[in-house]
Amino acid sequence: MRDANLDLFDPRTAVMDSSVYSPTSSSRDPDFGFAFNDSNFSDRILRIEVLADDSPDSFSSAAACQSLADWARYRKRPREDIKRQNDMCHSFAALDITVCPEEQVLNCDEPDTDDVIRGENQDEEEFAMIEESPSGDEAANSDDSSCDMDSSRILRVKTLHISSPILAAKSPFFYKLFSNGMRESEQRHVTLRINASEEAALMELLNFMYSNSLSTTTAPALLDVLMAADKFEVASCMRYCGRLLRNLPMTPESALLYLELPSSVLMAEAVQPLTDAAKQFLAIRYKDITKFQDDVMNLPLAGIEAILASDDLQVASEDAVYDFVLKWARAHYPKLEERQEIVGSRLSRYIRFPYMTCRKLRKVLNCYDFEHELASKFVLEALFFKAEAPHRQRIQAAEDSASSNRRYVERAYKYRPVKLVEFELPRQQCVVYLDLKREECANLFPSGRVYSQAFHLGGQGFFLSAHCNMDQQSSFHCFGLFLGMQEKGSVTFAVDYEFSARLKPTEEYMSKYKGNYTFTGGKAVGYRNLFGVPWTSFMAEDSLYFINGILHLRAELTMKR
Repeated sequence: MRDANLDLFDPRTAVMDSSVYSPTSSSRDPDFGFAFNDSNFSDRILRIEVLADDSPDSFSSAAACQSLADWARYRKRPREDIKRQNDMCHSFAALDITVCPEEQVLNCDEPDTDDVIRGENQDEEEFAMIEESPSGDEAANSDDSSCDMDSSRILRVKTLHISSPILAAKSPFFYKLFSNGMRESEQRHVTLRINASEEAALMELLNFMYSNSLSTTTAPALLDVLMAADKFEVASCMRYCGRLLRNLPMTPESALLYLELPSSVLMAEAVQPLTDAAKQFLAIRYKDITKFQDDVMNLPLAGIEAILASDDLQVASEDAVYDFVLKWARAHYPKLEERQEIVGSRLSRYIRFPYMTCRKLRKVLNCYDFEHELASKFVLEALFFKAEAPHRQRIQAAEDSASSNRRYVERAYKYRPVKLVEFELPRQQCVVYLDLKREECANLFPSGRVYSQAFHLGGQGFFLSAHCNMDQQSSFHCFGLFLGMQEKGSVTFAVDYEFSARLKPTEEYMSKYKGNYTFTGGKAVGYRNLFGVPWTSFMAEDSLYFINGILHLRAELTMKR
């Protein structure tokens, strides 16, 4: 049972309670559509003064925006721009009470900073109020030029009957207006001043606050209503608009527009599903950044972040992600200081340095696009991760999987990461560790192959490749492992090599094949059936070769004198 003394419109209970603004609240809220603009169910009169837009080429209605490109051009006005306009012309304030003591006139733009009245929550958006009209000498000395300016811009006036409990229950903005404890909060007449371009959206919003539904269905009009709902703090309408926009066909243009909405909207929990859907759309569409390189290079920062955050990015290696970030940043931020700021604070969080090769990490330390201290931090974190045992790496990746950066989570690279141990004496030698997941091996059937990242011995680049082959003698599929040398002119290189794998039950590495080969550019050598069993036995549930779902392979290379 509720407390009988509970104020249903106390911002600590009804309005500010998270349950009121739950994602499904609009479907549970009662329908008061019958009471909209009906004097029998209203206690106040809302007078809407429609002002001429500041820009002569602005649209006068949402219907004039035929596309999202139109909307982005004419309607998307970040609050910082509006605040700058207010600083130049004080004709607008969030809650200005005019010289008429019987009605309130509300200009619904950004607040000025004078005469601020704060609610119980000091972090709430501030609004300015002029309590009463001046009289006598005060009136004679007052500057009413702003009022004259507003009056000259009025195009038309609309009058509606409203119910303050209904509006206050839906909107903290109206709750504060109707319950601020001042004499004006008890007055019957309230006047809103809005721009002509906001008129259709405001009428839709007011109707929604009664009926929980909208009549508009186009993306530009829905975005107008979304912006109005954000301005008047109607979270349920913001969620409703976001849901309708998610159900419309997504395009790169619309996805970018949703991601670049003003920060007050973007950060709102109500539209988070919409921005998440936009990020997912871009990540899927451009997951192969090499295929769409020209398109991706032209994307703004918000689009790049959505793509780079994806685990499914189709790239050869994390080295390619690093190279792409630098290429994009240099193209969009030619000034070094600006580029260092963007790379350091925004883009670097999406580079998964622990999966970059050591050769590329060395270049990070000397890259002027990073501040040196930050570059050193990233490289040290990566090297410590590489030095960890595989099971510790998996634990760290699992702990990091819930974060937004996911720096220790491995992507589905075209070239699989390897761990490398190098020796210079008594002979040049390297030991390469390659781990493959069971599902990666399963995807090789019937004739696939997967390549490792490049590694080096004696200055020459090599790689490992795992294959699903047809055994030439027994005519069944099997698992093969090969060693190749990266093509580099007509260089020849003699190498002793040995392939090993961890096997149950000892889980120790056991040698499976030894050989030696004199490489020339682009050649590869190996064994078509590394384990000497058919593919079905290799992939069986009781297979000796998978330990906790991982196939552990090792290749030892020794340079021959």
